Amino acid sequence: MTRALVIAPQWIGDAVMTEPLLRRLHARGEVITVGALPWVAPVYRAMAQVAEVVELPFAHGGLQWAARRSMAAKMRGRFDVAYVGPNSLKSALLPWWAGIPKRVGYQGESRYWVLNRRLPNPPPGDRPPMVAFYSALSGDSGVEQDRPQLQLAAATVDAALHELQLTRQGYYVFAPGAEFGPAKRWPASHFAVLSEQLALPVVLLGSAKESALCAEIAHAVNAIRPGHCLNWAGRTSLDQALATIAAAKAMVSNDSGLMHVAAAFGIPQVAIFGSSSPLHTPPLNTLAHVVWLKNDPLYQPPLDCAPCFARTCPLGHTRCLVDVQPDDVLRYL
Repeated sequence: MTRALVIAPQWIGDAVMTEPLLRRLHARGEVITVGALPWVAPVYRAMAQVAEVVELPFAHGGLQWAARRSMAAKMRGRFDVAYVGPNSLKSALLPWWAGIPKRVGYQGESRYWVLNRRLPNPPPGDRPPMVAFYSALSGDSGVEQDRPQLQLAAATVDAALHELQLTRQGYYVFAPGAEFGPAKRWPASHFAVLSEQLALPVVLLGSAKESALCAEIAHAVNAIRPGHCLNWAGRTSLDQALATIAAAKAMVSNDSGLMHVAAAFGIPQVAIFGSSSPLHTPPLNTLAHVVWLKNDPLYQPPLDCAPCFARTCPLGHTRCLVDVQPDDVLRYL
């Protein structure tokens, strides 16, 4: 039996995209413990192949030497191999200090001495889709077709829905935020117009940082259709958000972490792309529809500026998103 520690990425979408890697490790008999920051740990509790999730007491930024050394001491002797998902130096320190014999990860950020199984890090312009990027840490070939899968027990979903007073398939979920920046966010006014046209209620999900954005949408919708739009941004745990997405009629989102959650649960979804590219981080779901004006031959003038991968539109117009109309999304719902 091989005891494996996986150091998880810190973003929800990336956490979802590591699932096929974990499935591969589990299939060859490795017993998997995931070390994850608290805000992504619930994603790993929705992966059946994970034996244990250890929440790491680290914060954004800084090396936090003392906290990492303390956690490493607790893990010493427990694992045979570690797989380091993030590319940072600090993410590789814990397995090194814990004395884990085999430490696997990508080259970069002065990690030569702390990793002893190093994969060449593709240049940014030539990086494969992120799911395959993570799955390659397994050492397997043929990872290009890997697809993330999440699963929650029916009782877990039902308990969350009861608490939130929802019924299965009785609502839509909108995730109008995008942590990266406004160049990935479809306009709030468009989300509001779309919501007004749907027969079922709409639940808005997101972080506390996105509560004002969601409040803007809910206010516009509820002024016309009272109670139709529920703003739960920042008001649910991630466990509740996962259950809410898993049981939704469908989901509409930007290119965000919750987009990948919906894809991994296999629910109908519409993903709206602007400054980023569905060629790199697509929703890997047969029920997903991607709306991206960059590859629409009827859209004129062509979006030669996309994808720019910028946080804010360098040209100041964000027409890659503004020009996506609510009816362009409604046709898929």
